[in-house]
Amino acid sequence: MTVTEGRTRAADSGRASTVDGMLRRSARRTPDSTALHYRDRSWSYAELDEAVSRAARVLCDTGLRPGDRVAAYGHNSDAYLIAFLGCSRAGLVHVPVNQNLTGDDLTYLIDQSGSSLVLTDPALAERLPEGVRTLELRDTDASLLTRLATTAPYDGPEPDSEDLAQLLYTSGTTALPKGAMMTHRALVHEYVSALHALDLRPADRPVHSLPLYHSAQMHVFLVPYLAVGAENTILDAPDAGQIFDLVESGRADSLFAPPTVWIGLAQRDDFTTRDLGGLRKAYYGASIMPVPVLERLRSRLPSLAFYNCFGQSEIGPLATVLGPDEHEGRMDSCGRPVLFVEARVVDESGKDVPDGTPGEVVYRSPQLCEGYWDKPEETAEAFRGGWFHSGDLAVRDAEGFLTVVDRVKDVINSGGVLIASRQVEDALYTHPAVAETAVIGLPDARWIEAVTAVVVRGGEVTEDALIAHARERLTAFKAPKRIVFVDALPRNASGKILKRELRDRFQEG
Repeated sequence: MTVTEGRTRAADSGRASTVDGMLRRSARRTPDSTALHYRDRSWSYAELDEAVSRAARVLCDTGLRPGDRVAAYGHNSDAYLIAFLGCSRAGLVHVPVNQNLTGDDLTYLIDQSGSSLVLTDPALAERLPEGVRTLELRDTDASLLTRLATTAPYDGPEPDSEDLAQLLYTSGTTALPKGAMMTHRALVHEYVSALHALDLRPADRPVHSLPLYHSAQMHVFLVPYLAVGAENTILDAPDAGQIFDLVESGRADSLFAPPTVWIGLAQRDDFTTRDLGGLRKAYYGASIMPVPVLERLRSRLPSLAFYNCFGQSEIGPLATVLGPDEHEGRMDSCGRPVLFVEARVVDESGKDVPDGTPGEVVYRSPQLCEGYWDKPEETAEAFRGGWFHSGDLAVRDAEGFLTVVDRVKDVINSGGVLIASRQVEDALYTHPAVAETAVIGLPDARWIEAVTAVVVRGGEVTEDALIAHARERLTAFKAPKRIVFVDALPRNASGKILKRELRDRFQEG
């Protein structure tokens, strides 16, 4: 029996587990419950599931066939979600694209994925390469959302668990993005891990404000919350005023945001005056949360349950979680592996390092991607030794909690001594005039790399004062040798600071 025959038999036997199947089960369980709000539109679970089936038919009517790639280049909306789940139901491979990409970066993702169609918004369509076939998601008479009313539900073959559901492109902070090949099986396992580790409940009222093209918002929160039957609200963007309004009105009690958004919320003048007591669950991730910032948030909202979510696209993306009752004494930790993830901390030869010793985190998990789309050499390198190599440098303690100290490629070699940038950043964040900072190593004739802090000021402070502040809290060789003040730090849409850009910008200065 061939692999293809095995997959067909599994699907035909009713044993396949698919991404869109998570919604279908909720629709049959609680059809009349509200599934989704977006602007002035609301969808019950039955209505949303019906829309997904009609979207699958719309997509197939364009000539697409199972296995074809479909790029999604649009802003947050109900139509974006319906199109993603419609692709899943029709056996198409969804390719989410950062809506901020333009030019060669945008062309690269569409070409490299081999996408046959691009789902887009009217305002974004003119950015697309000439000759690309498009289908607008909303806001026009011919859009996918409009055509749902006149299209019959999909009744074609269903995908199997082992079929590809999505190509999740890495953020490309150090090299060209790679498309992680995610199967339905991998994503469904990740959804169950998220439900288990993050205490997602039907009674929760989550607000989803981060870009839906990003795996964390879509796969750690939105689809798992649909799986349990919660009432969800999608926002166009993480607008603090809208979020505060939803919390005060009782329409939202759960929020995920990267540290950059939490920092922005905490710095608002009305953060201390708005009634935010209805916010029960706070999830953060996508990049390292500075401990001083977390302490300020916990002090302002002492009853709020904080969860640290850590991982990367290749694992769906959730790999570890630090729960609310685990923060005390280890607020810099990213927690322990979730239900379906096994993790080790290893040296360069792949051997386990002793607890308390930095090493690279490697994973085994049914949540992992099948490899990188059309990149066999990169796939072999990432999965060498039978484990996926994350590129994250971490320390494991005796209880199994991991603390990420840096990306392997971001560790600073100063005078032959390796320095983790996070420790320096945390020291700087204790100064009240530091709004944001990123610490990098820049070429230095004497030190190999000089510890350099790029700082966004939130008040008056000088370079000398910040260096002195850091020296009071760090061993002398770890303190910055230079401070560079900027108006803003470069980030990708998931909130990760692009340290490569900073190194390129300042290495000549």
